[in-house]
Amino acid sequence: QVHVVEFGGGLVQSGGSLRLSCVASGSIFAIYVMGWYRQAPGKQRELVATFTNADNTYYMDSVKGRFTISKDNAKNTVFLQMNSLKPEDTAVYYCNAHKSGRDDYWGLGTQVTVSS
Repeated sequence: QVHVVEFGGGLVQSGGSLRLSCVASGSIFAIYVMGWYRQAPGKQRELVATFTNADNTYYMDSVKGRFTISKDNAKNTVFLQMNSLKPEDTAVYYCNAHKSGRDDYWGLGTQVTVSS
């Protein structure tokens, strides 16, 4: 049973844009906090952007002003709009659903490659 699925990765030139989408099952989207992580080769997975319990947003410093997380509650979908992409943004991007006291749900990931 698939709970969280990402879409929208690809190859883009430096300075370009991509929009990632993540569709979650309704039971998850309604009560879990949704966010995006990424993992570059040889590096640890890191939190890129997330909604908080209060429905605010958090961004890692290196993407502030370039990335925007948003969601469409009617479609159980969370987005990550990525602008002004840099080669260092190259990574596999993962959608995450988190709720305290429960196991996280992860998508399989989508590759984002930014060429210089």
